[in-house]
Amino acid sequence: MSEAPARRPFARRRKTCPFSGEGALAIDYKDIKTLNRFVSERGKIMPSRITGVSTKKQRELALAIKRARMIALMPFVGDENYNK
Repeated sequence: MSEAPARRPFARRRKTCPFSGEGALAIDYKDIKTLNRFVSERGKIMPSRITGVSTKKQRELALAIKRARMIALMPFVGDENYNK
C-alpha cells in the first residue's frame, strides 16, 4: 500500500486585540456601536477566544457592556426574544 501524503498543520493567524496598540478603539460604555460588536444576537457577551480581545481589555469591555445595560443604553437580551 502507498502512504498518504504528509499533512501540513493548519496555520491559524493570531488574533490581535482591537483595543490594544496604535490607533486602537477606546472602550466606552456610551459607545453602543462598538460594544454591540462584542455581544451576540441573543445578548450574551462574546468570549475573548472568539473576538481576540486581550484578557485585561475583556474585563474592561464586560464592565462597559454591563454599565450600558444598567443605564438602558443596551438591552439585556437580544431582539428575537421580544418577537415570541
